[in-house]
Amino acid sequence: MDDKDIITIAEPKLTTGQRMYLSAVVGGMITTIRHFFSRKITVRYPEKRRPLYVKNHRAFHRLNRDTQGRIKCVACMMCETVCPARCIAIKAAPAPWPDREKHPETFVIDELRCIYCGMCEEACPVAAIELTPVFEPVSATREEMMYDIDKLLVLFDATVEIKPYKEPKIVGYD
Repeated sequence: MDDKDIITIAEPKLTTGQRMYLSAVVGGMITTIRHFFSRKITVRYPEKRRPLYVKNHRAFHRLNRDTQGRIKCVACMMCETVCPARCIAIKAAPAPWPDREKHPETFVIDELRCIYCGMCEEACPVAAIELTPVFEPVSATREEMMYDIDKLLVLFDATVEIKPYKEPKIVGYD
């Protein structure tokens, strides 16, 4: 390497205030004072609750029903396969209905093991599994947090009015 290829960078000269970090300290104090006099957002939980931002909130699962009241799941095992936490267990059986080949005989989700990533929801070809905004589990044992078909359908009945967030269509882009 030649000497002409070496670039020497001179250290900038700092003022006394810059060397003592005076501007940074003053900026930090201004931010602290601004927050000290701003409106507080403390919520006295559980008496009062903050509204959830439903667009990005994911909590307990539910199994959706079709128009005839049956489980929408066709036991394709896609959600079980794609789950990174391996918290979904499905056992398939032949369907008693002529419009599908299989249905889940057992469908269990371990809600304590789940990481609520939403991959099961994305992988489902018939939109049978969905994450809800219900996030307050109360249980005394681990077995109570194992959600089977019955619990998942009860959760569907309790949250059927809650519609999933849909991205608004931007006009002019297709």
